[in-house]
Amino acid sequence: MKSVFLNTYSRFEFEDLLQSFPPVGTETVAFNRSCYRVLAEELISPEELPAARRSSMDGYALRAADAFGASDNNPAYLECTRRLEVNEYPDFTLQSGECAWIATGGVLPQDADSVVMVEYTQEIGSATIEIRQSVAPGENMMERGEDATIGQRMILPGSRLRPQEVGLLAALGITEVTVHRRPRVAILSTGNELVAATEHPAPGQVRDVNAHTIACLAEEAGGEPIHCGIVGDHLEELLPALKSALAQSDVVFLSGGSSKGTRDLTIAALSEIPGADILAHGVRISPGKPTILARVGTKGVVGLPGQVGSAQVVMAVLGRPFLRHLAGDHQAFSQKLRPLRQARLGRNLYSRQGREDFVRVKLEPGPEKTLLAQPVMGKSGLLRSLLQSDGLLVIPAEVEGFQAGEDVEVWLL
Repeated sequence: MKSVFLNTYSRFEFEDLLQSFPPVGTETVAFNRSCYRVLAEELISPEELPAARRSSMDGYALRAADAFGASDNNPAYLECTRRLEVNEYPDFTLQSGECAWIATGGVLPQDADSVVMVEYTQEIGSATIEIRQSVAPGENMMERGEDATIGQRMILPGSRLRPQEVGLLAALGITEVTVHRRPRVAILSTGNELVAATEHPAPGQVRDVNAHTIACLAEEAGGEPIHCGIVGDHLEELLPALKSALAQSDVVFLSGGSSKGTRDLTIAALSEIPGADILAHGVRISPGKPTILARVGTKGVVGLPGQVGSAQVVMAVLGRPFLRHLAGDHQAFSQKLRPLRQARLGRNLYSRQGREDFVRVKLEPGPEKTLLAQPVMGKSGLLRSLLQSDGLLVIPAEVEGFQAGEDVEVWLL
């Protein structure tokens, strides 16, 4: 086993370590249960979509040339020969000077090359239609195969299936897909002072908060949380509990016991596990500096700070992207996946260079329809600052701070 690193890592170096872990295995699920799962195999279209030329508007199918130059002052007049139901397949050819009523989604007759919207038409008598707007060929219609052709690559592996991708699966008749399974996330809390949320704490004790907030954040990131209980600050308790947590999970999140103090037992316990490799003990962020990352086989162990505020910030910044990565998402750490909001800083903020500061902020309406980011100051062991916060303001390691009124970017929580 490697010795404990004495230096700490930047967030970006720590992210590189997290991305070195392989995604979890795969499973086949029904398409209507695949939303927000990550596709494991390339999805190829088995058919054309649409299967025929269809109207994208209620109106009249026609030859665009027959309405060339049509306007309010110079309308064109066509004869409506048919009214097509949305589920009707036309078996006729549209002649020059003719049109056919068509509903949204209806199949165009042969030789029709466009649709004029009903808003720009007027019925004159029983069959004559006044056209008051010209259309270009292909306007207000969908060509056959415009969405998908047979054999076309539609969704790449590593893509997160959003509702719109699930809709595509339904449209193509793909009823099963192979996705990465949800990472099993073991959650273990350490500390002599901790009791279960169902218990009444005695003087010197506190209820375990981290187990439940970490479980919620893990589930939000696509994981399946496994509660492994509370262990005291004793190596003989922690070591078997950690081994058990590893046996039933893909990754272990352990809160407490990560600071370099007298009760730092996570490193000691990992040192007793054959094949364990401590990748990092420290990341240059605040809060969250004492975070630990270790590898046991292909499984990860993340040692989170015990303070509730610090643990939740580390989960937001590193934990949730890590779980999305384990679930197969190729863009898990991409900036574009972070929900960001532009705002103006409400007061001066100062920072120590050499570390990234993640400052909790509350968003409030500002002048001229702007948003103000008001820092919510508070100790990392207090819940109040978390409850009042809408997001995190990042102060880069090379910056000494921001001035009130500066435009800033807020990571929404």
